Amino acid sequence: MNISFFIARRYLFSKKSHNAINVISAISVCGIAIATMAMVVVLSVFNGFGGIVEGMFSAFDPDLKVTVKEGKVFNYHTSTFDKALQIEEINMFSESLEENALLTFDGQQVPVILKGVSEDFNLMTEMEKLMIDGTFKLREDVVDYVTLGAGLAISLGARPGFIYPIEIFAPKRDVKVNIANPSSAFTTGYAQIGGVFSLNSPQYDDQMAIIPISLARELLNYDNEVTSLNIKLIPTASVKRAKRNIQGILGNDFLVEDRYEQQRESFRMLQIEKWVTFLILAFILLIAVFNVVGSLSMLIVEKKDDIKSFTNMGASKTMIANIFMYEGWLITFIGIIAGITIGLILCLLQQHFGFIRLSDTPGAYIIDSYPVIVKISDVLVVFSVVSLIGILTVLYPVNNLRRKLEFNR
Repeated sequence: MNISFFIARRYLFSKKSHNAINVISAISVCGIAIATMAMVVVLSVFNGFGGIVEGMFSAFDPDLKVTVKEGKVFNYHTSTFDKALQIEEINMFSESLEENALLTFDGQQVPVILKGVSEDFNLMTEMEKLMIDGTFKLREDVVDYVTLGAGLAISLGARPGFIYPIEIFAPKRDVKVNIANPSSAFTTGYAQIGGVFSLNSPQYDDQMAIIPISLARELLNYDNEVTSLNIKLIPTASVKRAKRNIQGILGNDFLVEDRYEQQRESFRMLQIEKWVTFLILAFILLIAVFNVVGSLSMLIVEKKDDIKSFTNMGASKTMIANIFMYEGWLITFIGIIAGITIGLILCLLQQHFGFIRLSDTPGAYIIDSYPVIVKISDVLVVFSVVSLIGILTVLYPVNNLRRKLEFNR
């Protein structure tokens, strides 16, 4: 058995002559435990919000999205695309054509992002989950329908069931604006209001209008061109492998993006907030860990007679220093284990009972209570960082003791 560790354990749990040392040791353990618990809980809450964002966008964004690197539109009716779209991981694909346009309704005018989609778009996405009014539909018989973002519908004062259609003004390509008659530079189309959707993202809710791609091509004077191809994979497919295979066939002229890359800014912002908060908590932890320095320093002073006895019995300076190093590490690791355990218990309780709520008013937000998703990788990061800070901090009083022992000899 390691003698230094055995003595350190006895020192930690035995009663000291000065009660202040016990108090400071307990404060050190509690401080480390609370900081560790906060790290676990905060990272898990950020993971929960990330899961909410991912769930919302996954209902709208495809598994993979193909766009051209240079230019706006491309024609995918080529042998290269035929080969790429025949890989076994692909379940189906749909066309998408986007352009800026102007919508008018009942005297209101709003610039929008006009998104024309094919009928397969409804099969690829989960638009019904996003609908807050009406239903998602593109065309019935000879009638075209438009689905509006929630903020856009409010700006226009429009909702499903209104008799009058939305008027769409799309700019004509390669046509200069005539100052005397600016309306001649636009193509006009009409669509009935089919429904209203919400992604709780201003980029979509305040700007996007979804129409049939046939109407979009008619307004924009395109034949078979698209701005993107939306690809849905089979449930068992590997997104990374499918992306790599498609990108390898299409080459460098095209860009293949997964869901995270399609919403790169949103997920990047969440990650930045998550790890900045983690660093702030790490600095707070650093302050808490300095209590261990005080506890060890006082213990070394109290145990100076024991140190002298160990020296007289022939104990090496390394063995004596290790006693107090193990003492500091025990305090640190007890705090870490307690903090992680309490943090995981709190996360589990929040997952099942949601006792910490976002608002006292039900339905005020997308979710009523703070979401929590525990990731083992985050727990390991917390354990590693706190352990490293604790180990490095303990070295300071132990090295001072080593120097004193060396000097006395």
